[in-house]
Amino acid sequence: MIDNIKEFYDIIGTFVFLYPICMSILWCIAAVYFHLRRERDSVKINPYEDDLNLGVTVIIPAHNETKHIEETVKSVLKTRYPKYEIIVIDDASTDDTFAKVSSLAEEYKQIRVIHLRQNKGKAVGLSMGAAAARYEILLIIDADCILEQDAMAYMVRHFKYGPRVGAVTGNPRVRNRTTLLEKIQVAEYSSIIGLIKRSQRILGKVFTVSGAIVAFRKCAVFDVGLWDADMITDDINITWKLEKRFWDIRYETQALCWTMVPHSLKNLWKQRLRWAQGGCEVLLKHLNVWKDIRNRRFWPVYIEYFMSGVWAYAFVFGLFLAVISLFIPELGIELRWMVGWLGFLLTIMCLIQFTLAFYMDRLYEKSLIKYLFFIVWYAVIYWLLITMTMCVAFPKVLFRKKDANHVAVWSSPKRK
Repeated sequence: MIDNIKEFYDIIGTFVFLYPICMSILWCIAAVYFHLRRERDSVKINPYEDDLNLGVTVIIPAHNETKHIEETVKSVLKTRYPKYEIIVIDDASTDDTFAKVSSLAEEYKQIRVIHLRQNKGKAVGLSMGAAAARYEILLIIDADCILEQDAMAYMVRHFKYGPRVGAVTGNPRVRNRTTLLEKIQVAEYSSIIGLIKRSQRILGKVFTVSGAIVAFRKCAVFDVGLWDADMITDDINITWKLEKRFWDIRYETQALCWTMVPHSLKNLWKQRLRWAQGGCEVLLKHLNVWKDIRNRRFWPVYIEYFMSGVWAYAFVFGLFLAVISLFIPELGIELRWMVGWLGFLLTIMCLIQFTLAFYMDRLYEKSLIKYLFFIVWYAVIYWLLITMTMCVAFPKVLFRKKDANHVAVWSSPKRK
């Protein structure tokens, strides 16, 4: 019995190390190919060299964003793109968000405001904004984001030359960089989120667009029935709905915006639990991708996310066995995962992945390499926290009560 437990523990340990190593190698190869073929030379392109006559409706959903909403709206007003409007969706804010955007609407003719008297959630707000939009391209940004002046132009080019382009996800960057946790997220947004989006674009399907900055073709959004109000993450679900209808999803690295990230472990836990829950909801809701051979390019994305969940449970279970062995020494189990050739190889791959990502992103932030030091803390603190959110999210989704009238509303964000 004890020998079986030790053998099982060794199998789990090998999987816990080999899976991220293999995925890191795959991501690095695909991301480098994307960088060489689609990114490196694109920075030399003037996005205004062609006649970009497509109108853009910028939709900004907001709930209790009095600290940031004015700065966000004014950053959009500084855009160099010639044809746009702004719709701010105030989702029953209890602070003076509505008063601030109403004042801006009186001052600038490009701004309109939709005020919801009852909190209906981001998905409902986005659907109302899409219905009210005058233009064909819908650019959605978070209410705490600062939009770069040329981001809109870079995104519109994809729609102009790609008739089947349904969405273009942008490149969010971290604004607040004071605490250790914030600096870790600077490294993560570049070396994990950005790298994976580059690789997924090459491999065929993007798992999710960025909720902070993304542009949609309006007819594509209506083609899939708008956003689903019962899904906790609107961005993941709308991505899968579009791709199942064979709309193309692209990643534009030069569509930059600067967003706020959680500054405390408590807020980070809430954010990542919501992300993990949204991913699990999508896996269960879109099981039918396996029934249609035309969705075969989606299968690797589905498998990868499912295996990430398996990896999270394996990681936690392995740690549990190691802790138990402290009280039952007869098991003969030692926490030796971080030593030996597997631990060394994982460390090397992490360094390679982060260095490659920072090298690619030097086009947008030349001083990004100084955050390389903070990846040390990624595995020590951050990795464990993200793993735990996955373990909590799956049973939460699997065993929740089904309610046909459920609407995923949002609560007031807590930021510095």
